[in-house]
Parts: sequence; C-alpha cells; structure tokens
Amino acid sequence: MTDHAHASPSPANPADDLAAAFQIEGWPVRGRLVRLGETIDAILSAHNYPEPVAALLGEACALAALVGSSLKFEGRLIVQAQGDGPVRYVVADYDTRGHMRGYCRFDEDEVAAASQGFARPGARSLLGQGVFVMTLDRGPDFERTQGITPIEGESLSLAAEHYFQQSEQIPTKVRLSVGSVVTEAGAGWRAGGALIQLIAGDAARGSTEEAWDRSRALFQTLGDDELLDPTITPETLLFRLFHEDGVRLEDARALVAQCRCSRDRIAGVLTSFKPEERAEMVEADGKIRVTCEYCATVYELEPEEITAD
Repeated sequence: MTDHAHASPSPANPADDLAAAFQIEGWPVRGRLVRLGETIDAILSAHNYPEPVAALLGEACALAALVGSSLKFEGRLIVQAQGDGPVRYVVADYDTRGHMRGYCRFDEDEVAAASQGFARPGARSLLGQGVFVMTLDRGPDFERTQGITPIEGESLSLAAEHYFQQSEQIPTKVRLSVGSVVTEAGAGWRAGGALIQLIAGDAARGSTEEAWDRSRALFQTLGDDELLDPTITPETLLFRLFHEDGVRLEDARALVAQCRCSRDRIAGVLTSFKPEERAEMVEADGKIRVTCEYCATVYELEPEEITAD
C-alpha cells in the first residue's frame, strides 16, 4: 500500500518547509520554529477554501508541526478544533516523518457572513463555542492519548497556550501566521509559527521568572511578515529576536504535504457499508467515486473490487 504524495521531502538541513528547535544561550527557555512554503500551499490549494478558512487551517498545520516535531517517539500528532460556528471542524495531522495533511469542514454562507468586517475573522469567530483537542497516536500497539480544552481567546495561538497551561502546566507563548505571498515564482500560501516554553526553576537554576518575562517581551516583537517572508532564513529570524544573547537552531527536519489516503484504504472503508448502501453509490457509468477529504484526490473503483473479507 502506498500513500498519496504531493511532494518529496527536502534534503537534510532544509532552509524552508522545516520544523526546528532553538535554544537561547544560558536561558531557561526552549523554543521551536516552523516555516511552511510549498507544503502549506499544497494543503490549502487542494480545496477552494474561503480566505479565512484557509488561514485557520494553515494555523492549525503550523501548530501541529510546532508541537509534533518535538515528539520523541514515532507516531502522529493530530491538532483539531470543532465548534458550533461557521467552521464546524478543522484538523491538522503531523507524523514524525514530517508528513502533513489537513482539512476544514465549514458552511460557506456562514463564513461569508462572519467575514463582513475589516479584519480577518479569527478562530473563535469561525469556530464559535467548542473545544480544542490534541491527540497523540503512537500506533496500533498503544492507546491514543488526548487532551481537550475549551476554545478560549480569538486565535488558535491562545487556544494552544491555554492547552499547555491547563494540560501540562507549562508556561507557553505561541505565534502563528498565514498569508498569500508573492514571489518570483508567483503567488502562493505560506505559514509560519514559533513557540517558546519556560523550563521550570530548580535548586541549581533558581527562579526563572525574570528570564521568562524578558523572553516573552522579545518574542512579542516577532512580526507576521517575518514569519512568512521566504527571504528571511530561520537563523536570521532568530538572530533578530535574540541576537544579544546568542541563539542556535537545532534538529531541523523537513516537512512535506503527504496524505495517508490510498486506493486500498478507500476500498477498505467501503467494505464497511452494506451491499445495498454501496449499490446506491454506483454512478451512471458503473463506477464508485470517492474523494479524499484531505487532499481531494478522486478514487474510481469498480463495485466488484470491493469485497468484504
């Protein structure tokens, strides 16, 4: 069985479409940085999303890569949020090979109504009352672990900060940015994200509150344009933020848009339907067509291909 791929992973030490850790010299603070170019453009361009919906999905993908790239085991991190607003559901799926996918389910008319103002509607306006969920999937031999918090604040950044505070008691600051950027190659979606977390004080380290206040103040100066600009390297971006103290990028890994769908998986799902239900799916030309919600690939199957074991 092969997965449906959109692109090939970048080489070692990628300059774009990457997730990396960073360390500020001598500070009790750890951080991560994500830059997404072709990867996020492939995910968002697979569907004709309204601009606010695409931006929300792009933020979810950047957040999934920020958190997922820190995992110490093989598996997947799934970031999702769902509510009673114009966007019913947003999900971003990151696996530890750097493969990413995501999609949104939404009501087009309700999104249009929510987008009448001057500013792009944020997560709370789009999702309404609902929950923010992070799920760790370590494979079939382990139970999934899941953390759930209410959606609080207007952005997914705030929802993630609240999640870490509530679920793990780790002071965390998150910045996420998504936009269409014009380069020599043309216009395309880009996304970026950054995260810093406080390492708790201990007898040897002493109080870390002063360093946390300082790092938060510097982090707050990070602009959306800096996160999105492909001409600014990750190293340059971090140097601008923390240049007085020294900062180094570590463990950069490539990210790529790659769905987990396949012909075999689709056929397997269809076997779960009753024969009469499958009969209703057959189109005029005698084929069953299924479109992957994530990557929009259309699979054509002959009814006789689908046989329950």
